[in-house]
Amino acid sequence: MLNQTLFSIVMMSEKSYDHFGEWTIYPVTSLLTFYVLYCCYGLFFKVKNKLIPVMVLLVSIALLIPVRVGMEYLFWNYIGTGHSMSKEYQTVSPVFWYNSIRLVLIYGIYSLLIQLTVRWFESQKLKSELLLQTKASELALLRSQINPHFLFNTLNNIYSLVYKKSDDAPEALMKMSSIMRYMLYDATSDQVLLEKEIEYLQSFIELEKLRVHQKNFVEMNIAGSIEGRIIAPMMLIPFVENAFKHGNKTCPAPGIRINLFIDPQWIQFEIINCIRRNADGRHDEVGGIGLHNIRRRLEILYPTRHKLEITQTEVSYSVLLIIYA
Repeated sequence: MLNQTLFSIVMMSEKSYDHFGEWTIYPVTSLLTFYVLYCCYGLFFKVKNKLIPVMVLLVSIALLIPVRVGMEYLFWNYIGTGHSMSKEYQTVSPVFWYNSIRLVLIYGIYSLLIQLTVRWFESQKLKSELLLQTKASELALLRSQINPHFLFNTLNNIYSLVYKKSDDAPEALMKMSSIMRYMLYDATSDQVLLEKEIEYLQSFIELEKLRVHQKNFVEMNIAGSIEGRIIAPMMLIPFVENAFKHGNKTCPAPGIRINLFIDPQWIQFEIINCIRRNADGRHDEVGGIGLHNIRRRLEILYPTRHKLEITQTEVSYSVLLIIYA
Protein backbone atom coordinates (compact mmCIF):
# COMPACT_ATOMS: atom_id res chain seq x y z
CA MET A 1 0.00 0.00 0.00
CA LEU A 2 2.87 2.37 0.86
CA ASN A 3 4.62 1.67 -2.43
CA GLN A 4 1.41 2.29 -4.36
CA THR A 5 0.90 5.58 -2.53
CA LEU A 6 4.46 6.69 -3.30
CA PHE A 7 4.00 5.72 -6.98
CA SER A 8 0.81 7.79 -7.18
CA ILE A 9 2.58 10.79 -5.66
CA VAL A 10 5.41 10.48 -8.17
CA MET A 11 2.99 10.24 -11.12
CA MET A 12 1.05 13.27 -9.94
CA SER A 13 4.32 15.17 -9.60
CA GLU A 14 5.34 14.22 -13.14
CA LYS A 15 2.02 15.51 -14.52
CA SER A 16 2.43 18.76 -12.64
CA TYR A 17 5.93 19.14 -14.12
CA ASP A 18 4.53 18.55 -17.60
CA HIS A 19 1.90 21.26 -17.08
CA PHE A 20 4.60 23.57 -15.75
CA GLY A 21 6.63 23.02 -18.90
CA GLU A 22 3.64 23.61 -21.16
CA TRP A 23 3.35 27.14 -19.78
CA THR A 24 7.05 27.98 -19.61
CA ILE A 25 9.81 26.40 -21.67
CA TYR A 26 7.75 24.61 -24.32
CA PRO A 27 6.06 27.74 -25.77
CA VAL A 28 9.46 29.45 -25.99
CA THR A 29 11.16 26.61 -27.84
CA SER A 30 8.09 26.02 -30.03
CA LEU A 31 7.84 29.67 -31.12
CA LEU A 32 11.59 29.81 -31.74
CA THR A 33 11.43 26.68 -33.90
CA PHE A 34 8.36 27.78 -35.80
CA TYR A 35 9.52 31.30 -36.70
CA VAL A 36 13.06 30.27 -37.62
CA LEU A 37 11.75 27.64 -40.04
CA TYR A 38 8.99 29.98 -41.27
CA CYS A 39 11.61 32.59 -42.18
CA CYS A 40 13.76 29.95 -43.86
CA TYR A 41 10.85 28.87 -46.08
CA GLY A 42 10.23 32.52 -46.89
CA LEU A 43 13.67 32.74 -48.49
CA PHE A 44 12.54 30.31 -51.21
CA PHE A 45 10.14 33.03 -52.48
CA LYS A 46 12.65 35.87 -52.24
CA VAL A 47 15.98 34.44 -53.44
CA LYS A 48 16.45 33.35 -57.05
CA ASN A 49 19.30 30.96 -56.27
CA LYS A 50 17.41 28.15 -54.49
CA LEU A 51 20.64 26.61 -53.19
CA ILE A 52 20.98 29.41 -50.64
CA PRO A 53 17.63 28.86 -48.87
CA VAL A 54 18.19 25.07 -48.95
CA MET A 55 21.52 25.50 -47.16
CA VAL A 56 20.03 27.98 -44.68
CA LEU A 57 17.17 25.58 -43.95
CA LEU A 58 19.47 22.61 -43.35
CA VAL A 59 21.81 24.64 -41.13
CA SER A 60 18.85 26.02 -39.18
CA ILE A 61 17.45 22.53 -38.56
CA ALA A 62 20.89 21.29 -37.52
CA LEU A 63 21.22 24.16 -35.02
CA LEU A 64 17.67 24.14 -33.72
CA ILE A 65 17.87 20.56 -32.44
CA PRO A 66 20.85 21.08 -30.07
CA VAL A 67 19.63 24.56 -29.10
CA ARG A 68 16.28 23.12 -28.01
CA VAL A 69 18.02 20.33 -26.11
CA GLY A 70 20.30 22.82 -24.33
CA MET A 71 17.48 25.19 -23.44
CA GLU A 72 15.30 22.42 -22.02
CA TYR A 73 18.21 20.88 -20.08
CA LEU A 74 19.17 24.21 -18.51
CA PHE A 75 15.56 25.02 -17.75
CA TRP A 76 14.77 21.77 -15.95
CA ASN A 77 18.01 21.77 -13.97
CA TYR A 78 18.10 25.44 -12.88
CA ILE A 79 14.47 26.63 -13.04
CA GLY A 80 12.17 23.61 -13.06
CA THR A 81 13.96 22.11 -10.03
CA GLY A 82 11.09 19.82 -9.25
CA HIS A 83 12.24 17.53 -12.03
CA SER A 84 15.20 16.51 -9.93
CA MET A 85 12.97 13.62 -8.92
CA SER A 86 13.19 12.27 -12.45
CA LYS A 87 16.60 11.08 -13.64
CA GLU A 88 15.80 11.70 -17.31
CA TYR A 89 15.76 15.45 -16.66
CA GLN A 90 19.08 15.49 -14.79
CA THR A 91 21.21 14.63 -17.80
CA VAL A 92 21.02 15.17 -21.55
CA SER A 93 19.24 11.90 -22.08
CA PRO A 94 18.06 10.47 -25.42
CA VAL A 95 14.57 11.70 -24.48
CA PHE A 96 15.72 15.29 -25.01
CA TRP A 97 17.14 14.50 -28.41
CA TYR A 98 14.17 12.44 -29.53
CA ASN A 99 11.64 15.09 -28.51
CA SER A 100 13.72 17.84 -30.08
CA ILE A 101 14.07 16.07 -33.46
CA ARG A 102 10.39 15.11 -33.48
CA LEU A 103 9.14 18.61 -32.66
CA VAL A 104 11.50 20.31 -35.13
CA LEU A 105 10.12 18.10 -37.91
CA ILE A 106 6.50 18.70 -36.83
CA TYR A 107 6.90 22.48 -36.60
CA GLY A 108 8.79 22.39 -39.88
CA ILE A 109 5.71 20.90 -41.55
CA TYR A 110 3.39 23.39 -39.83
CA SER A 111 5.51 26.38 -40.80
CA LEU A 112 5.74 25.16 -44.40
CA LEU A 113 1.95 24.75 -44.69
CA ILE A 114 1.29 28.16 -43.16
CA GLN A 115 3.94 29.79 -45.38
CA LEU A 116 2.35 28.26 -48.50
CA THR A 117 -1.12 29.33 -47.35
CA VAL A 118 0.00 32.91 -46.70
CA ARG A 119 1.75 33.08 -50.08
CA TRP A 120 -1.35 31.72 -51.82
CA PHE A 121 -3.58 34.38 -50.27
CA GLU A 122 -1.03 37.07 -51.15
CA SER A 123 -0.88 35.87 -54.76
CA GLN A 124 -4.69 35.85 -54.98
CA LYS A 125 -4.82 39.36 -53.55
CA LEU A 126 -2.17 40.51 -56.03
CA LYS A 127 -4.07 38.93 -58.92
CA SER A 128 -7.25 40.68 -57.82
CA GLU A 129 -5.47 44.02 -57.58
CA LEU A 130 -3.86 43.56 -61.00
CA LEU A 131 -7.23 42.58 -62.46
CA LEU A 132 -8.86 45.69 -61.00
CA GLN A 133 -6.03 47.87 -62.30
CA THR A 134 -6.30 46.27 -65.73
CA LYS A 135 -10.05 46.80 -65.83
CA ALA A 136 -9.68 50.39 -64.65
CA SER A 137 -7.07 51.08 -67.32
CA GLU A 138 -9.22 49.42 -69.97
CA LEU A 139 -12.27 51.42 -68.94
CA ALA A 140 -10.23 54.62 -69.05
CA LEU A 141 -9.03 53.69 -72.54
CA LEU A 142 -12.54 52.87 -73.71
CA ARG A 143 -13.82 56.13 -72.30
CA SER A 144 -11.00 58.08 -73.92
CA GLN A 145 -11.97 56.52 -77.26
CA ILE A 146 -15.68 57.20 -76.87
CA ASN A 147 -15.43 60.86 -75.86
CA PRO A 148 -13.51 62.11 -78.95
CA HIS A 149 -15.68 59.86 -81.13
CA PHE A 150 -18.87 61.66 -80.17
CA LEU A 151 -17.16 65.01 -79.92
CA PHE A 152 -16.00 64.88 -83.55
CA ASN A 153 -19.43 63.81 -84.76
CA THR A 154 -21.07 66.65 -82.86
CA LEU A 155 -18.57 69.20 -84.20
CA ASN A 156 -19.29 67.98 -87.73
CA ASN A 157 -22.98 68.53 -87.15
CA ILE A 158 -22.45 72.09 -85.95
CA TYR A 159 -20.01 72.79 -88.78
CA SER A 160 -22.60 71.77 -91.35
CA LEU A 161 -25.18 74.09 -89.73
CA VAL A 162 -22.76 77.03 -89.62
CA TYR A 163 -21.66 76.37 -93.20
CA LYS A 164 -25.30 76.51 -94.31
CA LYS A 165 -25.79 79.64 -92.16
CA SER A 166 -28.68 77.92 -90.48
CA ASP A 167 -30.67 79.72 -87.80
CA ASP A 168 -30.35 76.56 -85.75
CA ALA A 169 -26.61 77.05 -85.26
CA PRO A 170 -26.93 79.03 -81.95
CA GLU A 171 -29.22 76.36 -80.50
CA ALA A 172 -26.78 73.70 -81.65
CA LEU A 173 -23.96 75.46 -79.80
CA MET A 174 -26.06 75.47 -76.62
CA LYS A 175 -26.66 71.75 -76.97
CA MET A 176 -22.97 71.31 -77.65
CA SER A 177 -22.19 73.18 -74.42
CA SER A 178 -24.47 70.84 -72.48
CA ILE A 179 -22.84 67.79 -74.03
CA MET A 180 -19.33 69.09 -73.29
CA ARG A 181 -20.27 69.82 -69.69
CA TYR A 182 -21.48 66.26 -69.23
CA MET A 183 -18.43 64.72 -70.90
CA LEU A 184 -15.92 66.83 -68.95
CA TYR A 185 -17.46 66.78 -65.48
CA ASP A 186 -19.99 63.98 -65.14
CA ALA A 187 -18.74 61.25 -67.48
CA THR A 188 -15.38 61.06 -65.69
CA SER A 189 -17.02 59.33 -62.70
CA ASP A 190 -17.63 55.62 -62.47
CA GLN A 191 -21.35 56.16 -61.89
CA VAL A 192 -23.71 59.01 -62.74
CA LEU A 193 -27.33 59.70 -62.00
CA LEU A 194 -29.63 58.24 -64.62
CA GLU A 195 -31.23 61.68 -64.81
CA LYS A 196 -27.92 63.15 -66.04
CA GLU A 197 -27.52 60.41 -68.65
CA ILE A 198 -31.04 61.07 -69.93
CA GLU A 199 -30.38 64.82 -70.14
CA TYR A 200 -27.27 64.07 -72.16
CA LEU A 201 -29.27 61.76 -74.45
CA GLN A 202 -31.92 64.43 -74.99
CA SER A 203 -29.32 67.10 -75.78
CA PHE A 204 -27.65 64.79 -78.28
CA ILE A 205 -30.98 63.88 -79.87
CA GLU A 206 -32.03 67.51 -80.18
CA LEU A 207 -28.71 68.33 -81.81
CA GLU A 208 -29.05 65.48 -84.29
CA LYS A 209 -32.66 66.36 -85.07
CA LEU A 210 -31.49 69.70 -86.43
CA ARG A 211 -30.15 67.77 -89.42
CA VAL A 212 -33.40 65.89 -89.99
CA HIS A 213 -36.18 67.60 -91.90
CA GLN A 214 -38.98 65.36 -90.69
CA LYS A 215 -40.92 66.34 -87.60
CA ASN A 216 -41.25 63.75 -84.85
CA PHE A 217 -38.48 61.72 -86.45
CA VAL A 218 -37.42 60.59 -82.96
CA GLU A 219 -39.92 59.22 -80.49
CA MET A 220 -38.67 58.85 -76.91
CA ASN A 221 -40.72 57.34 -74.10
CA ILE A 222 -39.62 57.16 -70.46
CA ALA A 223 -41.59 55.15 -67.90
CA GLY A 224 -40.82 54.64 -64.22
CA SER A 225 -39.07 56.66 -61.55
CA ILE A 226 -35.52 57.79 -62.33
CA GLU A 227 -34.99 59.46 -58.97
CA GLY A 228 -31.81 58.23 -57.30
CA ARG A 229 -31.03 55.64 -59.99
CA ILE A 230 -27.44 55.43 -61.20
CA ILE A 231 -25.73 54.05 -64.29
CA ALA A 232 -22.28 54.01 -65.85
CA PRO A 233 -21.75 57.21 -67.87
CA MET A 234 -22.22 57.19 -71.64
CA MET A 235 -23.65 53.69 -71.52
CA LEU A 236 -26.68 54.40 -73.74
CA ILE A 237 -25.41 57.06 -76.12
CA PRO A 238 -23.51 54.73 -78.54
CA PHE A 239 -26.77 53.03 -79.51
CA VAL A 240 -28.45 56.38 -80.17
CA GLU A 241 -25.46 57.61 -82.16
CA ASN A 242 -25.50 54.44 -84.29
CA ALA A 243 -29.23 54.86 -84.91
CA PHE A 244 -28.67 58.35 -86.34
CA LYS A 245 -25.50 57.43 -88.19
CA HIS A 246 -26.80 54.31 -89.93
CA GLY A 247 -30.55 54.93 -89.82
CA ASN A 248 -32.67 55.81 -92.83
CA LYS A 249 -33.66 59.45 -92.43
CA THR A 250 -36.21 59.25 -95.25
CA CYS A 251 -38.39 56.53 -93.72
CA PRO A 252 -41.75 57.55 -92.26
CA ALA A 253 -41.69 59.01 -88.78
CA PRO A 254 -40.82 57.89 -86.26
CA GLY A 255 -37.57 56.77 -87.84
CA ILE A 256 -36.08 56.15 -84.39
CA ARG A 257 -38.05 54.90 -81.41
CA ILE A 258 -36.47 54.97 -77.95
CA ASN A 259 -38.12 53.34 -74.93
CA LEU A 260 -36.66 53.56 -71.45
CA PHE A 261 -38.34 51.63 -68.65
CA ILE A 262 -37.11 52.01 -65.09
CA ASP A 263 -38.00 49.37 -62.53
CA PRO A 264 -36.65 48.99 -58.98
CA GLN A 265 -34.94 45.77 -60.13
CA TRP A 266 -33.71 46.76 -63.58
CA ILE A 267 -33.29 49.44 -66.26
CA GLN A 268 -34.46 48.52 -69.74
CA PHE A 269 -33.37 50.51 -72.77
CA GLU A 270 -34.74 49.78 -76.22
CA ILE A 271 -34.03 51.57 -79.49
CA ILE A 272 -35.34 50.72 -82.95
CA ASN A 273 -34.43 52.48 -86.19
CA CYS A 274 -34.96 52.04 -89.92
CA ILE A 275 -32.03 50.62 -91.86
CA ARG A 276 -30.37 52.67 -94.56
CA ARG A 277 -29.34 50.98 -97.78
CA ASN A 278 -26.19 51.77 -99.74
CA ALA A 279 -26.17 52.69 -103.41
CA ASP A 280 -25.75 49.03 -104.38
CA GLY A 281 -28.80 48.05 -102.34
CA ARG A 282 -26.91 46.46 -99.44
CA HIS A 283 -27.62 47.35 -95.84
CA ASP A 284 -25.37 49.89 -94.20
CA GLU A 285 -22.95 48.23 -91.79
CA VAL A 286 -23.85 48.99 -88.19
CA GLY A 287 -21.26 48.89 -85.43
CA GLY A 288 -18.04 50.83 -85.18
CA ILE A 289 -15.97 51.78 -82.19
CA GLY A 290 -18.96 52.85 -80.09
CA LEU A 291 -20.75 49.50 -80.21
CA HIS A 292 -17.56 47.52 -79.64
CA ASN A 293 -16.64 49.63 -76.63
CA ILE A 294 -20.09 49.44 -75.12
CA ARG A 295 -20.02 45.65 -75.26
CA ARG A 296 -16.67 45.57 -73.48
CA ARG A 297 -17.76 48.11 -70.87
CA LEU A 298 -20.84 46.04 -70.12
CA GLU A 299 -18.69 42.94 -69.65
CA ILE A 300 -16.49 44.80 -67.17
CA LEU A 301 -19.03 46.88 -65.27
CA TYR A 302 -22.02 44.53 -65.33
CA PRO A 303 -20.51 41.07 -65.95
CA THR A 304 -23.50 39.09 -64.65
CA ARG A 305 -26.06 41.86 -64.45
CA HIS A 306 -26.84 42.78 -68.01
CA LYS A 307 -28.54 41.45 -71.10
CA LEU A 308 -27.85 42.81 -74.58
CA GLU A 309 -29.84 41.69 -77.61
CA ILE A 310 -29.29 43.14 -81.09
CA THR A 311 -31.71 42.21 -83.83
CA GLN A 312 -31.50 43.18 -87.50
CA THR A 313 -34.19 42.58 -90.12
CA GLU A 314 -34.61 43.72 -93.70
CA VAL A 315 -36.09 47.04 -92.62
CA SER A 316 -35.06 47.69 -89.01
CA TYR A 317 -32.29 47.45 -86.48
CA SER A 318 -33.16 47.11 -82.80
CA VAL A 319 -31.21 47.01 -79.55
CA LEU A 320 -32.50 45.79 -76.21
CA LEU A 321 -30.35 46.44 -73.16
CA ILE A 322 -31.34 45.43 -69.64
CA ILE A 323 -29.16 46.34 -66.66
CA TYR A 324 -30.15 44.60 -63.44
CA ALA A 325 -29.82 46.23 -60.06
